[in-house]
Amino acid sequence: MPFYQNINSNTTVGKRTIDRLLKLRTKLKNEIPEKHLESNVIIASWNIREFDSPAYGDRVDECFYYIAEIISKFDIIAIQEVRQDLKALKKLTSILGNHWQYIVTDVTEGSQGNKERLAFLFDTRKVKFGGLASEVVLPPFETKDPDTKQIVYQPVTQLARTPFMCGFKAGWTNFILSTVHILYGTSAANDPDRIKEIESIAQALAKKAADKFEWSNNLVLLGDFNIYSPEDETYSSILKAGFEIPQQLQNLPSNALQNKFYDQIAFKVVADEFETTGKAGIFNYYEVVFTEEDESLYVSLMGDAYNTTDAGTERKDKSLYYKTYWRTYQMSDHLPMWVEIKIDHTDAYLEKRLIPPQTAGGSTVAPSN
Repeated sequence: MPFYQNINSNTTVGKRTIDRLLKLRTKLKNEIPEKHLESNVIIASWNIREFDSPAYGDRVDECFYYIAEIISKFDIIAIQEVRQDLKALKKLTSILGNHWQYIVTDVTEGSQGNKERLAFLFDTRKVKFGGLASEVVLPPFETKDPDTKQIVYQPVTQLARTPFMCGFKAGWTNFILSTVHILYGTSAANDPDRIKEIESIAQALAKKAADKFEWSNNLVLLGDFNIYSPEDETYSSILKAGFEIPQQLQNLPSNALQNKFYDQIAFKVVADEFETTGKAGIFNYYEVVFTEEDESLYVSLMGDAYNTTDAGTERKDKSLYYKTYWRTYQMSDHLPMWVEIKIDHTDAYLEKRLIPPQTAGGSTVAPSN
């Protein structure tokens, strides 16, 4: 559990933070499976909006406690939009405790990279880093010159924000997590550049998952794909590459407004080695923290921008500013998505040991070491 000793319960903000944390803990307990050391691992993905950027004012301490409480209910989480300055991630980790560790990418260069990093944050009491860490580079096209018979390499366009993959171990299970933040492009459901990015990374990772020499053949592709709807080509591009999306997640919008399917968790795994429990979902924290009814509590923190637009005119819809902008830069415009994995395969292993060895020509064939 996170550490809350620095919350001052003698202040109005401190009292509100404690009250909301209690409500948040109740909601989490009711919706997220309990973490068990030997039987399950809960994997999550969360785009924490510009973590951390002062675009709409610095994040207040209050929201760090809420974010920490939510993350503490998972065992490992992929975080998108971690900024170049790691102060927010370090502050979050200090609240979670020293048994939590993170692995981050370098900043993706270029304007489309938006000075973002991708990160994995995990509870080391259960999840162990397996040694594999890599930013994913798409392979070049290879063709053979008809005259010289030599292989010709044709470079491909890389993703605007380089995907990140790491190997982890938990219980009987090992797996590779690969997290992405796909290009948004234009405000269209099937932006061609977005489709191309999803197709490219899904197909490249599918090949890796099938390679017998890969660190693990259990590959989880997760993150912010900027998918509008399960009916879109952006969504089907993941499935066409051979990945499976848990049924429980297939019709769950993951943005704060609950009308887009931006975030996804997809699997390409070995069935006997990697098994979901059938429990998965999204967690809507806005039902208990920074609620629409809480707007008046934060007017002083929102400052002049709550009353006045950038053009200097009076803001007509202040509630829209609070709901759609300010609070989403405190928490996020995305909701965390999670799935529970079974990591105890002891029974299956022992049952296999009871199966009689194969026989050939009437003689028992001893199993190989």
